[in-house]
Amino acid sequence: MPVEFLGIATTSDASETTARTTGSFDKDYLLRIVRAHEDNGWTRVLFAYGSSGPEPSVLASYVASRLDSVELLLAHRPNVSYPTFAAKSFATLDQLSEGRLSVHFITGGNDHEQQREGDTLTKDERYARTQEYIQIVKKAWTSAEPFDHEGTYYQLADFVSEIKPYEGRVPTISFGGSSEAAFQVGAAEADIYAVWGEPLASTSEQIETVHAAAAAAGRATPPRIHAAFRPIVAPTEALAWEKAEQVLGQIEARKAAAGGSISRRHPLTKPENAGSQRLLEIAARGDRHDSVLWTAPAKATGGAGNSNALVGTPEQVAEALLAYYDLGVRVISARGYDLLNDAADFGRYVIPLVREGVAQRDAALAQESSDAADAERRAAAHAALARQDAIAAAAEAVA
Repeated sequence: MPVEFLGIATTSDASETTARTTGSFDKDYLLRIVRAHEDNGWTRVLFAYGSSGPEPSVLASYVASRLDSVELLLAHRPNVSYPTFAAKSFATLDQLSEGRLSVHFITGGNDHEQQREGDTLTKDERYARTQEYIQIVKKAWTSAEPFDHEGTYYQLADFVSEIKPYEGRVPTISFGGSSEAAFQVGAAEADIYAVWGEPLASTSEQIETVHAAAAAAGRATPPRIHAAFRPIVAPTEALAWEKAEQVLGQIEARKAAAGGSISRRHPLTKPENAGSQRLLEIAARGDRHDSVLWTAPAKATGGAGNSNALVGTPEQVAEALLAYYDLGVRVISARGYDLLNDAADFGRYVIPLVREGVAQRDAALAQESSDAADAERRAAAHAALARQDAIAAAAEAVA
């Protein structure tokens, strides 16, 4: 099965390790970083959402008008618009990009961050609202006839959208979270379910949970799994770990310069969202897991989102990613700390190795399937000959 790669689209070069050297809103940098992904084998880029950041759908529209092939993953919070308006906006952008849009729905794991834009619902209420929201968006995309909706959070009458997604498609919906409520909603509604990069054993457990929740929701096919990592890659293992320690030192220096904080959106201790809690629990068990997974950045940032790293040579990191592929991960999110250069390097040196490994696995499976089919045909032929011999023997005995 194919493997996909997700990068990041940003309007500045700031990261956890460095202050920005661009403007706070640099549209030329935005095109440069997205082009670096497009030119180096990435499938799509994420336009992230934050309460104080630029509006991501506008950025995605700008990129769609200037770059031709990279796909666009638009992060969206249901609290910021009505679902009918969102459905029309998404369909319009999908038309402009000629079918390159996917939408990542964010329920919100931090009450304070949600309240910055007037969202005062509890976490469980937000998940229930998100599910209702997604269902309305899907119906608006596909319904040719006007429909009514009378739900807990939304009510509408006689709605039909004249703008549909490109060529009758339904854009891919992705969703993430590690709480019970998240699993229930995402497994029921999403095409792709996103988890943070964790050790192989705990990732396998999360995949099993998603699959079980999808089956409970009546789905014959569960969502594809997306896992997110921070790659730290160098020509040798020693250089990669030297680079990793530099990254950690830069994170700590930025925290110290900012008075112990690294983000207004995420606390360093006692995060509210289950995904960050899991990352910190894993980090407390040790810095290194499996072959190249490194949890020190998660510990340093309070488990702030995508924060566990893969450290090693391109070959080591690719082998680690193939181990996740073997578990069932089909979308790999990777974001370096030097955003632009790491996107180019990961695309040049790691993505081809992972795709080669996936192709080898696909070829082996095809050969196994062919061998099994040949064995089945031979067995059937032998059985037919045996029946003919038996019939002949019976006839001879009668004669």
